[in-house]
Amino acid sequence: MSRTRRPISARVRILGAILGVTCVGLAIVGSVTFVVQRERVFDEVNIRLQSQVDRLTTVADQAIPAPEETLADSADEGTQPVDENFTPQSFDDLRSYMRSVVARLVPARNEAAMAIIDGEVAFVPSTLSGFTLPDDGEFIDRIVTETADGQIMIGTATTGDRIVRYIAIPTEVEGDPSSGIYVRASDLGAELQPVTASLTTYVLAALVLLVATGVVGWFVTGRLLRPIRDMRVTADAISLSDLSPRLLPRGDDDISDMSRTVNSMLDRIQGSVSVQQQLLDDVRHELKTPLTIVRGHLELMDAHDATDVELARQIGIAELDRLARLVEDIDLLAAVEGEAYTPTEVDVAALTARISELVTVIPGHTWSVENVGDGTVLGEEDRLLQAWLQLADNAAKYTPAGSPIEVGSSATAEGTQLWVRDHGPGIPPASRHRVFRRFDRGGGKRSVGGSGLGLAIVDAIVKGHGGSCTVDDTPSGGATLTIHLPPTSTPLPQPVRAGDVVIQREAFE
Repeated sequence: MSRTRRPISARVRILGAILGVTCVGLAIVGSVTFVVQRERVFDEVNIRLQSQVDRLTTVADQAIPAPEETLADSADEGTQPVDENFTPQSFDDLRSYMRSVVARLVPARNEAAMAIIDGEVAFVPSTLSGFTLPDDGEFIDRIVTETADGQIMIGTATTGDRIVRYIAIPTEVEGDPSSGIYVRASDLGAELQPVTASLTTYVLAALVLLVATGVVGWFVTGRLLRPIRDMRVTADAISLSDLSPRLLPRGDDDISDMSRTVNSMLDRIQGSVSVQQQLLDDVRHELKTPLTIVRGHLELMDAHDATDVELARQIGIAELDRLARLVEDIDLLAAVEGEAYTPTEVDVAALTARISELVTVIPGHTWSVENVGDGTVLGEEDRLLQAWLQLADNAAKYTPAGSPIEVGSSATAEGTQLWVRDHGPGIPPASRHRVFRRFDRGGGKRSVGGSGLGLAIVDAIVKGHGGSCTVDDTPSGGATLTIHLPPTSTPLPQPVRAGDVVIQREAFE
């Protein structure tokens, strides 16, 4: 059985990218620094070599040699002419002049000098301040060839184990047929040694920096990615039967905020699943009774007795009608819970007048308007009217026939209240928190048919408008159900798509 190759982890990829960018950056900085420093050394060497032309003139004038000049900033590779002319005037022969030049112009550190007369090395400095140019025939021939036209030349050559930068100055003394060349050279390897040492130090420091960056980056990326690992572990632990695992937010960074957002999402999912399961249990319970009744009557029915058949038929149709109403109420509840309301300013007085017209057609009670509010409320008029009318219909079902029922409204700076006040048996305080639940009829004490979803529909509509429903006692006995709506300046909440209810609606369809 072949094992699936595990991909490179995000931690390693992130750290590799950081180290790669750091390495490239350090290499670029080091290379640029080395090139700049090397060119500066070449400039210094070139200026020192070119200063020898003026110093030869000083020797010719029998003056004290001038000190070393300040280094400048120009350098050229290869061999190049220097547009200078030199004609000594104070010596009778070339040999004496060249001896004086070599004796007076003492080479500095990392420098060498020699005098060539008629193609042969005639004089070299006797001091040990610099190095000695080897008696390299090829090098001598090159210098003689380069200065054959009488031009001063600067070039680079390899002599022995050294790479030198040199200047060759052709010289002549009037009346002496010999031709001389004064050669001054600098050891480029020695001149570049400080730069090379600096580069070596930089490379070692860069390696230490990369190692330190790798160690610190390993722990930092591990800490930053820990919430993601925890998220993966938590996701693996979550199942439909157990939605309780949660992430542990650490810190206040973006990843910690993501952990809190995921926890909030899991809370909503768990709540949705719980409501879905509760709805399934409630629907199963509500369907069981009519199905049992129909099945029992069909089993006991005497097919040869027309009266018994008609009675079973009437009971079956009645129970099927009750099932149809249940499905319709479930569908309506799903619609109002998942609906996106189009808010408009609804006149409270006009809404009260409209509800007073509608409730008069509900038989068995005396209806009256107790108070009319003056103001507006933000919402959808048809849904608000539907919720208010549902409260009135609920009051008519659970109060004795002939008893009065009042409706009323009020509008203040704190919000708008729409209420229905009956004079029936009332609702016990212990049961008031349950009357707006699905399929709940106040513990059965007020059960007078219906699906048990009427007040749940009211609660869903009111919550969609950012409000709430309350139950209070009527002073003379009975219950007062009130819809509380926020002020007009308060925006409506975003609609919540109740996936649990939609699932049930699809099941019934």
